[in-house]
Amino acid sequence: MTPTVTKIEILGPGCRRCTELDRRVRELVASAGLAADVRYVTDPTEIVSRGFFMRTPGLVIDGTVVAAGSVPSRRAIATWLGSDWTQHR
Repeated sequence: MTPTVTKIEILGPGCRRCTELDRRVRELVASAGLAADVRYVTDPTEIVSRGFFMRTPGLVIDGTVVAAGSVPSRRAIATWLGSDWTQHR
């Protein structure tokens, strides 16, 4: 089954945890061969308007918040992307 993720957003001000989440997501998207639009949102106004004040990084997949306030494991991200985790070890 081919994953159908189309839009992924990482919300954060550019801190170490946020950039780590961005890196993990982009690596997993590339290794899974997904044709997803990955966007790193650093604009504080946009982040706050989405309810992420003091809870960054945030990970939004196709409009659904899947994580907030921490950097999820590669396994969790791969699962949310609909990808087989064993490909990404």
